[in-house]
Amino acid sequence: MELAVLREDMVDGLEAAPKNVLTDETVSVAMRDVSRHAFLDDERTAYADREHEALGTRVLAPSTAARLLQALALEGDETVLIVGVGVGYTAAVAAEIVGETNVHAVDISRPLVAEARRNLAAAGYDGVLVDCRDGANGLPEYAPFDRILLEAAVVDPPRALREQLAEGGRLVFPRGTQRQRLAVISAAGELEQLDPITLEPLLVEGEQSGAVERNRMTREDRERAQRRAESRRGWEQDWIEWDETLGTQSRQPRTR
Repeated sequence: MELAVLREDMVDGLEAAPKNVLTDETVSVAMRDVSRHAFLDDERTAYADREHEALGTRVLAPSTAARLLQALALEGDETVLIVGVGVGYTAAVAAEIVGETNVHAVDISRPLVAEARRNLAAAGYDGVLVDCRDGANGLPEYAPFDRILLEAAVVDPPRALREQLAEGGRLVFPRGTQRQRLAVISAAGELEQLDPITLEPLLVEGEQSGAVERNRMTREDRERAQRRAESRRGWEQDWIEWDETLGTQSRQPRTR
């Protein structure tokens, strides 16, 4: 059977019962146009609604990719950041909708960055920028973004990503640890929780996909400490200046 026919069957299956996961016509058309087999080694199973493994990471099933992309609510001219690009498939579908030069992607794994670049070029989307970065830091050089997709689970979205969200933008991410729900947070901080979903946790600097343990709390603990420091008032904001001449210390208010 021709791959184009398999691709049509894949999308038809996502739209129809019993799955009924794909209702957005824009995403549907894009998934019909993107050659998913360019992102996987086995063409025979590329269009099956199942997960795959590649370079130590999980390649999302088409139904999961469809749910993430629908939550982004792409209309055709937004700038998009994909955090955790993996093999590049969701970035390609986003590029089909908004144009490849409007899509930026990062991943903490160098092998995956190289793989995503090769796959995107093979599928005809080499205009997508893919860089090796700690996803929690986003891509500030190209911010702000109208849409940010975090393809990894967190309890709270990274602060840097929220700061890189344009006014009126949407940040889509799996929220939680063992039990997760797909969530959308606006630039104003409004949170909407959707259906259950399960993705791997966000890696932190120094970790690679496939690691035995992932310290998902490192970033969140660091950000909580920063928020506490910024919320201090009064004497906690003072600083101590030593008077070497008198051998005493005096406290002066911090310049703001």
